[in-house]
Amino acid sequence: MAARRPAETAARNSTDERLLVEAAKTDPAKFGDLYDAYFEQVYGFIARRVADRTTAEDLTADVFHKALANLRSYEWRGAPFAAWLIRIAANAVADQSKRGAREVLGADFPEPSGEPNMDGIEERARLFRLVNELPKDQRRVILDRFVDEMSIREIAERLGRTEGAVKQLQLRALENLRKQMGGAHA
Repeated sequence: MAARRPAETAARNSTDERLLVEAAKTDPAKFGDLYDAYFEQVYGFIARRVADRTTAEDLTADVFHKALANLRSYEWRGAPFAAWLIRIAANAVADQSKRGAREVLGADFPEPSGEPNMDGIEERARLFRLVNELPKDQRRVILDRFVDEMSIREIAERLGRTEGAVKQLQLRALENLRKQMGGAHA
């Protein structure tokens, strides 16, 4: 029996994958085959990016739910079906991170209860002042990234720099702020 060459195996896998997707499009009950084929890959992707197992399981379930709900709009373009699932997973992880950040911010800045928290107000005012004292490019990156919630790619396009340069500016800005704040808020 002759061994298959890698190109033949890839072509066969691509054809099998496309058939599974088309079958699931016409009969949603067949989506289980796609779930079985890609669960570990999607779960692994998410688990490496979130803090706990429960969140990873919930996000993985959300990814497959969204994939099933949007399967009819999926168009085969030659890329692996897993790439589409990973894109959905990346968006789910990003959304989860934003929700988590908002929850943390909500915990740090409670609703007014009659008496304002002067220490917290002074600390935030100091932080805003220190951000304004950063070099122009570092200040722009911090404001775009954390106030406007822009991605590294969006900031790079806006500034006409590479993503690596923007990441370096962000790192330097955060290090400067950390030093100025006394290292208390790493």
